[in-house]
Amino acid sequence: MAANLHISISAETLTSFGSLNFSNSLLTSSIVTVLMVSFFVLVRMSMGKQKNGLLHPLQNLSEFIIEGFYGMVQGVTGDHKKTRFFMPFFTSFFLFILFNNWFGLLPGVGTIGFKEKVEGTEHAVLLQQEISVPVAEVQASEKIDEAAVETVEANEVEETANEAVETTEEKSVFVPYLRAGTADINTTLALGLFSQIMAQVIGIKYLGLSYFKKFFNFKDPIMGFVGILELVSEFSKVLSYTFRLFGNIFAGEVLLIVMSALIPLVVPMPFYGLEIFVGVIQALVFSLLSIVFFNIATIGHDEH
Repeated sequence: MAANLHISISAETLTSFGSLNFSNSLLTSSIVTVLMVSFFVLVRMSMGKQKNGLLHPLQNLSEFIIEGFYGMVQGVTGDHKKTRFFMPFFTSFFLFILFNNWFGLLPGVGTIGFKEKVEGTEHAVLLQQEISVPVAEVQASEKIDEAAVETVEANEVEETANEAVETTEEKSVFVPYLRAGTADINTTLALGLFSQIMAQVIGIKYLGLSYFKKFFNFKDPIMGFVGILELVSEFSKVLSYTFRLFGNIFAGEVLLIVMSALIPLVVPMPFYGLEIFVGVIQALVFSLLSIVFFNIATIGHDEH
C-alpha cells in the first residue's frame, strides 16, 4: 500500500478549456458552493412554515447558527449596525472554508481517480546524448575503426529506444477526481485577496478618501514611516491568510495519507478526529481575522 502513496503539493488538472485548467480542487469547491446555495434556498423556503405549531427544523437550525455567529461578530465590532453588515461575510467565509476542510476527510476524496501517462521522450534524448559522448572519446583516443564505432553506436541507439519505450509505458501519475479546495494554495490565496480587498472597500465606505491617510501621511515623518509599515502590513496579511490555511489543511491531509498507508485500520481514526477539530478552528480563525480587519478599517488612524 505504501507503494501507492500519492502526495502532490499542487492541485491536479482534470481537464482544460483552452488555456483554462479545471482542477480537482476547483471541482470540490464548486460542489461545496452548490451544496451551500441549495441549503440556503431550502432554509429560505422553510421560513414561516409550521408543523404542529412548531417551526420548521431547518429554520430552527439556521436561527441557532445565525445567533451564534451574530454573537461572535458583535463581540468584535460592539456595534449592531456593523455586525449586520459584516455577518454575510463571516457566515460565507466560515461555512465555505469549513465544508471544504471537512470534504477532504470524506472516503474517496484524494483516493479515487485515474492514472495519467507521462511521455518519457525527453529523458530518452538526454540518455542518448550521454551515451554518444563516451563513444566519440573512444574513437579519438584509441582509434577504433569506423565499422566498430558504427556498430557500437547502433547498439546504443537501439538500447536507448528500448529504454524510452519502457519509460513511456511505466511512467504515470495518479490524478484524484476530488481534492479539498483549501488544500490548494490557489483557493486560499483567492480567499486572502478577497478578504483584504474587501477590507479596503469597507474602509473607504466608512471613512471616505481620508482612509488613505493611514498609509500616506506627509505632514509628520514618523507617521509617514508608520504609514509605510501599514501598507506593507496589508500585503503581508494576504500571505498570512494564504499560507496559514493552506499549510494546516494540506499538512493534515498528508498526515492522514501517510498514516493510512502505514497502518490502514484503527490507528488513523484519532487523526481524523483531530482534523475535524482543526477544520473548525481554521475556518473560525480566518473568518474572525477577516472581521477584525474589517472593523479596524472602519476606524480612523487617530482613533486606534
